[in-house]
Amino acid sequence: MRRQTFVSRLDDRLRTDDYADVDASANGLQVGRAEGTVERVALAVDAAEATIAEAIERDADCLLVHHGLAWGGFDRLTGLHYDRIEPLVEHDVALYVSHLPLDGHQELGNAAGLADVLGLGSREPFGEYGPEYVGTRGTAEDTYDADDVATLLDKELNTETQVLDFGPNEIEDVGIITGSGVDWVEAAADAGLDALVTGEGKQKAYHEARDRGMNVFLAGHYATETFGVRALGRLAEEWGIETTYIDHPTGI
Repeated sequence: MRRQTFVSRLDDRLRTDDYADVDASANGLQVGRAEGTVERVALAVDAAEATIAEAIERDADCLLVHHGLAWGGFDRLTGLHYDRIEPLVEHDVALYVSHLPLDGHQELGNAAGLADVLGLGSREPFGEYGPEYVGTRGTAEDTYDADDVATLLDKELNTETQVLDFGPNEIEDVGIITGSGVDWVEAAADAGLDALVTGEGKQKAYHEARDRGMNVFLAGHYATETFGVRALGRLAEEWGIETTYIDHPTGI
């Protein structure tokens, strides 16, 4: 497939342009020329020296990630920026990035994938971020308690979930914002949800969850954000492109 066609299809499906004014990440084609072809795509959560080297080793034409290299731009292509970008240019490996668009996508996104794990139905967008959303909410088919949710997350995400169990004993209505989503504890409480599932926490989250009577599950930033790139990999395979997933967990 022509690289420009691949990029355009992803941009359209993910509504990349709609997030341009709210996301610090430069989403879309971040490194590389529009010319060329894409036959093999490597997928990873983060663009880092390790994942870039692995993509090159696996003979990928494009590395597709959730966390890219440009966050508000940089003034000089030196140091770590150079060390990461130089091998991409040398080996003609394009870098495609989707940050908030991939968090909030209600079919392909990280939150949508985690909602599948939890068996949530009656889904709606959740987590306003400017004019867009970065998560989803839904209702569980079966009632959970806090231990049920934590056990399921640990098993399916291969993680160790930290639980702030200050909410209802019976958990049905759940909001999900993957990665760093504890800033939405108030929004989850205001929406009448029983729990918020996210990745990593902040010190203030403990007291906010306790004071608002909210269950919060911290299942790891990396662990909650593998779903989106994997979903894009399945989409690319439908387009006839070979994919390979690079698993490089951070433990955070």
